[in-house]
Amino acid sequence: MEVQSIVDVITGIVGAVIGWFVKIMWDSVKELQKDMKETNQALHENYVRKDDYRIDMAEIKGMFNRIMDKLDSKADKTS
Repeated sequence: MEVQSIVDVITGIVGAVIGWFVKIMWDSVKELQKDMKETNQALHENYVRKDDYRIDMAEIKGMFNRIMDKLDSKADKTS
């Protein structure tokens, strides 16, 4: 075999190994992107944002305060 043939074979093998590695990495990145999309969707479906929770809790506390005010001002209260 000539030196050029040996270099061509080695270059082909190295290129194939690098191509295989790049394909494995590409598939892994695609799988991670898919998992992140599913996780992001699950977060939006199952969990409440902190600011939404605070707004809702403020409304509930306001309702409780109005109820307590009405109970405090009842005419038939004994004390």
